Amino acid sequence: MSTNEHLTNYRTHTCGQLSDTNLGQEVILKGWAHRRRDHGGVIFIDLRDRYGLTQIVFRPETSPKAHEVASSVRSEFVLSIKGKVELRPEGMRNANLKTGSIEISVLDCEILSTAKTPPFPIDEDAEVSESTRLKYRYLDLRKPTLQNNLLVRHRLLKIVRNTLDEENFIEVETPILTKATPEGARDYVVPSRVHPGEFYALPQSPQIFKQLLMISGLDRYYQIARCFRDEDLRADRQPEFTQLDMELSFLTPAVLYPLIEKLFAKIWKEILGEDLPTPFPKMSYAEAAEKFASDKPDLRWPIELKNLSLALQETQFQVFKTVLSAGGQVRGICLKGGNQLGRNQIDILTDKAKSFGVKGLVWFRNVDGKITSSVEKFLSPAELEACAKTLELQPNDLGLVVADKKNVASAALNALKLECVEKLKIPASRKWAFTWIEQFPLFEWDENEKTFTSVHHPFTSTVPEDIFKLSEPSKLGEIRAQAYDLVLNGFELGGGSIRIHQEQVQEKIFELLGLSPEEAK
Repeated sequence: MSTNEHLTNYRTHTCGQLSDTNLGQEVILKGWAHRRRDHGGVIFIDLRDRYGLTQIVFRPETSPKAHEVASSVRSEFVLSIKGKVELRPEGMRNANLKTGSIEISVLDCEILSTAKTPPFPIDEDAEVSESTRLKYRYLDLRKPTLQNNLLVRHRLLKIVRNTLDEENFIEVETPILTKATPEGARDYVVPSRVHPGEFYALPQSPQIFKQLLMISGLDRYYQIARCFRDEDLRADRQPEFTQLDMELSFLTPAVLYPLIEKLFAKIWKEILGEDLPTPFPKMSYAEAAEKFASDKPDLRWPIELKNLSLALQETQFQVFKTVLSAGGQVRGICLKGGNQLGRNQIDILTDKAKSFGVKGLVWFRNVDGKITSSVEKFLSPAELEACAKTLELQPNDLGLVVADKKNVASAALNALKLECVEKLKIPASRKWAFTWIEQFPLFEWDENEKTFTSVHHPFTSTVPEDIFKLSEPSKLGEIRAQAYDLVLNGFELGGGSIRIHQEQVQEKIFELLGLSPEEAK
């Protein structure tokens, strides 16, 4: 091979591929200078590509010219090298590196591209402002953590496609320039050149098209769909995102849940190497709201909200009595091992509770079987015991209690629970807490408009046993929908619903929502 021949030849291996099985082979590697070290004449460069790192050794006696080139190499230069695979000396091997048992003794080296000093180091996780990272996105994307993010996403989508193909789904790409559909968020609009004054909307999700596919008899559709919503940035939301969009005909939750669980179990097994227990637990919306004050409870810490109102129905303690007589509730949580929290820490929690709208915080303690409370002088011994029993206080446990309107009390306790989990370092009961939340309300009352609106969307069907309530105005708020969310560790991963397929039911829903026949059409 002539001196520059390796420049016109493709690499023989990647920088994460070689091992002691390749000893003695002559190889060509190409990549970025990740780190350079000069050890008294012998120069070491860690050469990097997206597959890994390989240690490259430049010795003046082996190749003076290559050694001279290496003397001018700096961080992020792009190199092409030819060399021989050798075993690293004993005591200098890196068991944490895939290629850590070998090094390349360089015979020839060419600089393919020089580089200025990077604005931040590529070879370490330094604190860098987001604006700088975005300005130099091409450098940020060289970091192994970000490259791994893209690799995981690639592998995840491959698993999705393979799994859904096994389940007889077909992938259909739907248009991006489309008509606006009423889905809650503002649309991004695109002016039409050929129809001046008219606009396309970018899809919030492919609603219209997937309905057409079902009506056309395609039965099982999916799409890795790009969605656009003109919304402000939030911690878990952005204007442009990708979702797995699916539609199935003749569906029941009993068919859907196992299918989705199979998909997630495969993703977790193939990417994380972990076995997910299935089926996932199920919880009604009503139960989630009552026990956890959330429709996306984090069940890694299944600390339930307890209703103490029955235990205190005859109380003469004015604070509790006033709230209960006004229709409010006394609610609380039990913190296992919470007695270690001192008075100062509880004062901090009290201030936190007040910031969520409640007027104060009451505590109950179980100290070696004896129940004490910050308000024990106002409660009878029977009430103290009844409260402790409702809270399920065991020795060394702490109960935190508030009294207010149900929604205010629940929201405050839910926030306090998260604070206390951190303060007490309560270990999670499990690593991955999946749960299905189902039977959401079909309607919710809009106090401003003085009318009912759809919780999910107006095409969601009722649970079969509630359909008669559509004809009873006093029961509209009780109707449960065939809608469901999949929740993981307090985050909603996705959701959907069974759609109405009966014309007369759909007409009734539109009527209850106040739509005229013309608007419904």
